[in-house]
Amino acid sequence: VKGGQQAVGGGDITRTQLVGGGGDGGGGGPNDAVDYFFRAKGAYGLSTPIELCLSASKLRDLDIISKSDPMAVVFTKRRDGKLEELGRTEVVMNDLNPTWIQKINITYQFEIVQPLIFHVYDVDSKYHNLSTKTLKLHDQDFLGEASCVVSEIVTKQNRSLSLNIHNGRGRGNLGTLTVRAEETVASKNAVEMTFRCSDLENKDLFSKSDPFLRISRIAETGGFIPIYKTEVVNNNLNPAWKPVCLTMQQFASKDNPLVIECFDFDDSGRHQLIGKLQKSVAELETLYQTKTGANFSFPGRREKVLKGKIFVDGFVEKQLYTFLDYVSSGFELNFMVAVDFTASNGNPTSPDSLHYIDPLGRLNSYQQAIMEVGEVIQFYDSDRKFPAWGFGGRTPNGSISHCFNLNGSPSDFEVVGVEGIMSAYTSALHNVTLHGPTLFGQVINKAADIASHSVFAQQPKYYVLLIITDGVVSNLQETMDALVKASDLPLSILIVGVGNADFKQMEILDADYGRRLESSTGKIATRDIVQFVPMREVHSGQIPVVQALLEELPSQFLTYVRSRDIKPLNVSQAYA
Repeated sequence: VKGGQQAVGGGDITRTQLVGGGGDGGGGGPNDAVDYFFRAKGAYGLSTPIELCLSASKLRDLDIISKSDPMAVVFTKRRDGKLEELGRTEVVMNDLNPTWIQKINITYQFEIVQPLIFHVYDVDSKYHNLSTKTLKLHDQDFLGEASCVVSEIVTKQNRSLSLNIHNGRGRGNLGTLTVRAEETVASKNAVEMTFRCSDLENKDLFSKSDPFLRISRIAETGGFIPIYKTEVVNNNLNPAWKPVCLTMQQFASKDNPLVIECFDFDDSGRHQLIGKLQKSVAELETLYQTKTGANFSFPGRREKVLKGKIFVDGFVEKQLYTFLDYVSSGFELNFMVAVDFTASNGNPTSPDSLHYIDPLGRLNSYQQAIMEVGEVIQFYDSDRKFPAWGFGGRTPNGSISHCFNLNGSPSDFEVVGVEGIMSAYTSALHNVTLHGPTLFGQVINKAADIASHSVFAQQPKYYVLLIITDGVVSNLQETMDALVKASDLPLSILIVGVGNADFKQMEILDADYGRRLESSTGKIATRDIVQFVPMREVHSGQIPVVQALLEELPSQFLTYVRSRDIKPLNVSQAYA
């Protein structure tokens, strides 16, 4: 139920959203870091960004005492026939006719055929407090699939296409999936509004209503497109909700009418309408300025004006700058690297070791990771000078160190380029004995210290610590303490797992499960700063390497700068 009561949609990337709430599994917006990387490599094309709005009807009911909890996943089919995931919607609880709010952003390329495959799943209730991106699809019940090509959607007069859902082999009529395409508006304008209501009608018998708002835009082609659902406020007829951030892409213009509906939440999925009204963003701004409320009405043969009112207690127009706005204005990204030298990697002289140096020149798992990851990170690093450390090894002086300079220098920890990392790594393998235990704390604290000095000096820099490891952590709580402490700083941690170990501990550190890390003293991380990438999934073709590495960096970066009102350097009062 908690997952189903979460807010969905809007332009606020700083809010963690769970299954049943906002699906943050890749459909939340285009990743301009990935796009910029490919464009810099000459990968241009005739293309336009569009977003897909999905709804379904008459889905199969696979639940016994309730209805299915559907989630849609969108794939494209690659040239080799394999499916590549493009994004996921949120999960809608107990609904066989869902209209998903989470949109799927894709790039429509005119010159190529772009097959889309839509899978619909019934998500088991035990997963309802997790982020949708963490769900293993094979653990969910398959409700059916549909397919088309992008051009079939965009060439329709209303840019809407209804597809038959079948069992994956073309058999059966398992419902209908409707896909609507809308071109993405390139605008940074957004409004943040704070809503509250008074004197709502009580729909519950033994308690008070549990109200939430659903906001929809009236489309030019007709019909309503839901763009936001607030969180549920339990047992309250005078609720106030957290601020709602809507982008120009969502509300189109300040004069475009929005439909605001207030519902009483029911965990069966049969939410009762309390009342509705129609207002544009401009009219909502007037409510804020005049400090007056607007009455809800209840539809029927004769529309009934209700006592319940909605008020706008906050209204702020803002600019939502993108990741590229900051990078192109001179905001520097600085990468740091730490390599695992613990004994769990295996004896470097054995061909089975992850650290084995092949005399024929074949790269080991660490060298592959350094080369593949390095190509991406050095593209974004402004000076290509990387602080590089090792941890968990016995150094030449006989001491066991959990943060030693990879190049062997007693004072200088920087190396130049990927070649410098590779050279320092190979040299260290001849001079450092693999040992243990595996402790990330010291290298994280070292990186945090560098980031902290940058903040003190008011430098426009953001740091990314890349940790390459085989996945066996000796002291998880120490690592969590270091991460919580570092979460206030301009720092992200990218953990790359090599080998075939069990990476469950790494996944705990990546706060994609709807729960932020907590230190041993009870302090909660201010934001998620960890991303975990298992290289075996990259090598198996499940995730493109560039997308895997840069998936969360833009949102982590933007969460930091927006929470501190730091603007791009070419904007007045840029760094405060």
